[in-house]
Amino acid sequence: MGAHPVGIDITPAQLETAHELQREFGIEFPLIEASAEQVPLPDNSFDLAISEYGASIWCDPYLWIPEAARLLRPGGTLVFLRNGTLSMVCMPDVGSVTTSLQRDVFGLHRLDWEDDGSVEFHINASDMVRLLRKTGFVIEDLIYLRAPEGATTKNEYMDAEWARRWPSEEIWRAKLKA
Repeated sequence: MGAHPVGIDITPAQLETAHELQREFGIEFPLIEASAEQVPLPDNSFDLAISEYGASIWCDPYLWIPEAARLLRPGGTLVFLRNGTLSMVCMPDVGSVTTSLQRDVFGLHRLDWEDDGSVEFHINASDMVRLLRKTGFVIEDLIYLRAPEGATTKNEYMDAEWARRWPSEEIWRAKLKA
């Protein structure tokens, strides 16, 4: 349909999986090993940038969102899926999400998980709005995802009942000013 996708990931194993899927489905497009915080491509390269939990939680938003703005053409769209802010403030350093607050919403940024040593980044919605606006985006939508009645999950950090009561994930859509 005229699209020219490019996949970017910092993890060689993820890129190898992408190569395997390209071979399986007979499609081919460039796959680049890089961090979304610093992409080795020219300014104004894309009309659409999407992150489904990649850059949106594994990269510092104060670095990857300005980089997305640099890569998008004027009028380009940024769409990203991340954990809901409420789920992050109800998540202890070790274990599953709780029904009580575990951390402050103000100053939320870098989370160092004690159970597996990983690092994630989450800023609250207010800070995200300011960051998107500062980098030239106009917010078009913020969607809180809710688990439907009868849903089940294999997620070890959150059960479906929690995700039916509170927003466990959020989808942001913003357009770069023309």
